Amino acid sequence: MSHPSAAAEPTAAPIPCTPTVAPAPRLAEAAQLLLPHLEQGRRVDAAILRAAMEQALGRSDASGAWDWKTAYDACEAASVLFLRKYGKLIFRKAGSASAALPQFVKLVSLLPTHTRRSEESQSLQQFSTPIPLGLAALCAAAITPGDRVLEPSAGTGLLAILAEIAGGALALNELAEARAALLSSLFPAVPVTRFDAAQIDDHLGSTIDPTVVLMNPPFSAMANVSGRMADAAYRHVASALARLADGGRLVAITGANFGPETPAWRDAFVHLQERGTVVFTAAVDGAVYAKHGTTIDTRLMVIDKMPASDPAQFPASAGIAPDVATLLGWITKHVPPRRPVARSLAAPTAVGVATPRSVRGYLARAASRQPAAALAEPAGVELSYEILEWAPPEGARLTDALYEEYGLQSIRIPGSQAHPTKLVQSAAIEALL
Repeated sequence: MSHPSAAAEPTAAPIPCTPTVAPAPRLAEAAQLLLPHLEQGRRVDAAILRAAMEQALGRSDASGAWDWKTAYDACEAASVLFLRKYGKLIFRKAGSASAALPQFVKLVSLLPTHTRRSEESQSLQQFSTPIPLGLAALCAAAITPGDRVLEPSAGTGLLAILAEIAGGALALNELAEARAALLSSLFPAVPVTRFDAAQIDDHLGSTIDPTVVLMNPPFSAMANVSGRMADAAYRHVASALARLADGGRLVAITGANFGPETPAWRDAFVHLQERGTVVFTAAVDGAVYAKHGTTIDTRLMVIDKMPASDPAQFPASAGIAPDVATLLGWITKHVPPRRPVARSLAAPTAVGVATPRSVRGYLARAASRQPAAALAEPAGVELSYEILEWAPPEGARLTDALYEEYGLQSIRIPGSQAHPTKLVQSAAIEALL
């Protein structure tokens, strides 16, 4: 199979991050109301979740102020708050990711299963990373306090909070408006961009130079493109890999079929290995995703940003992990140590911004936080031009060539310069002008 390509390219422009349906501070308030239940080990059932949402937003779901997919986002936000408060303690007491896993599994067991979806969650394939699977990705990434961590499709922050606990400086991007606003509430010290992550390398600022990428991209959905896009995950991974610093590590959670051992994708991965080396790949049983409303099999893949010595050679897949405990064992055994990063880490985006020490401090800052300057609309510049009356030169005629020389005919732009290369147009178009 040749290198995959798509028939349509969605536009990739930053969108102002302003929530519309359920304001992010109200969702953060609902998360704060749910947090004590998680702290005390009490299960959050539908009645408790409804009560928290109604108290925070002042209305029921019947009013249209919120839907159940939004309520699930509030649960995930509560998980972020819980992990920020207790995550480092859990890791310190456990001593290893495998030993910490039961605590993460218990946290997930307290939350409701996602049984309802919104139209947006369907079209953008918004399936947040289960916390135990995120723990496996964190273990594979081997993040240190010196790392800048990019999450191109950050969702509600379930991967980002794990990277924060590990000490990484965050760079977060999320296309969906409501989720991006919620991220800004949960991570007020981190500017959140809103680009289509399938072209993330083309649109991030030059100062964002990640040494680690943690990502869980849509498996087959593309922004502004209707229908299934088979190469969606490849586009996301390839663009994130292009942005990654040389020697950095990318850890991706994708659909199980997206792997170098799959014949349909082999040629694409050969091409990918011209820039990065696949060092680990394993499928994961769909049961791991059950709490998030799907049972699709997934894959965890680790790519180091260094050209492969032989792009046509790949590591053997570890198999299909029936659970995260098995996956963690494989990661510990088969994932190699991190490589040295070739260039220095760019200064963190939020230099000099004090990090709140409590959950209440995060929520207080989120309520007063102004939109990041990076998301401001660029100033427009009016273009001056003159309209000309044009007629073809006397005696002019078409040649026998397929293309004719092209130049502006009906307008003149003062101060403009000639194009550095010769411009042409088809002879058919020339004949109509």
